[in-house]
Amino acid sequence: MTYIQLNNVIKRYSHQLAVDQVSFTIEKGEVFGLLGPNGAGKSTTIKMLVGLLKPDSGEILVDGIDVKKRPIDVKKKLGLVPQELAIYNNLSAEENIAFFGGLHGLRGKHLKERIEEALTFTGLEDRKKDKPVKFSGGMKRRLNIACAIVHKPDIIIMDEPTVGIDPQSRNHILDSILELNRMGATIIYTSHYMEEVEAICKRVGIMDNGKLIALGDKNHLKKEITSGEKILVETAEVNASAVDALKKLHGILGVSVKDNQIEVYSKSSQERLQDILFILANHQIMIKNIALTDVNLENVFLHLTGKSLRD
Repeated sequence: MTYIQLNNVIKRYSHQLAVDQVSFTIEKGEVFGLLGPNGAGKSTTIKMLVGLLKPDSGEILVDGIDVKKRPIDVKKKLGLVPQELAIYNNLSAEENIAFFGGLHGLRGKHLKERIEEALTFTGLEDRKKDKPVKFSGGMKRRLNIACAIVHKPDIIIMDEPTVGIDPQSRNHILDSILELNRMGATIIYTSHYMEEVEAICKRVGIMDNGKLIALGDKNHLKKEITSGEKILVETAEVNASAVDALKKLHGILGVSVKDNQIEVYSKSSQERLQDILFILANHQIMIKNIALTDVNLENVFLHLTGKSLRD
């Protein structure tokens, strides 16, 4: 069942076309990943979906309701977890949740029950009297989620909900997202961490330069570029000149560096491996280990946009 529908949506900022005739649908009960580098148009798209911005043209429907004509009715169905924390440091955890619950019309015993449910769900019941200034980054993120779900929205939009937190908190949040989905919520998820999207999303849309350039089941998208491969090179150290030389090599889709590990995305590792080794040796890069990995969403993204998601 189609639950969210965007039809030829356009948004301009002055003379800049931020969203260019974007159309896609999201089914009720799915976890949908929306990906794109900075400036791709995904944040603008989300702001239009939740009624914070009006499209210049096109149509956005949520459960058959036109967002432009009836924004309040749509907002009742939504819970937004923004990238920037939307919590108040001078209020306790339960006071924060009560504030946002009140904005959605919850009162009295009903509000109190929902606060307790949100605290329990996010694992903050023992810290409900504490203020966020005492919380770790992961706990603040969980409180952010509790504030967004207190009214039990049908649709939950997660905009980079795991930025800057430890692995344990990240796993807790990802498990929570899947549990919310099992409870019936439709999830829209944006992230710069491709492995998160791989783990929780079945279908993804990829935006670049304001356009939707790919849409579909993640496994189908990966099959479309089966010639793409990732070469992982663990080194003693990395220098910028070697990375620049690798990027200029014919057949290379992209290069990224994490600590002393170089990730090279290539159309064909067998054809390019000797050239890669020659460049690294020429730049006096000592190789500790080298390995090939299967195609993943990062390959898809690089293949379509020519850049890393974190670029």
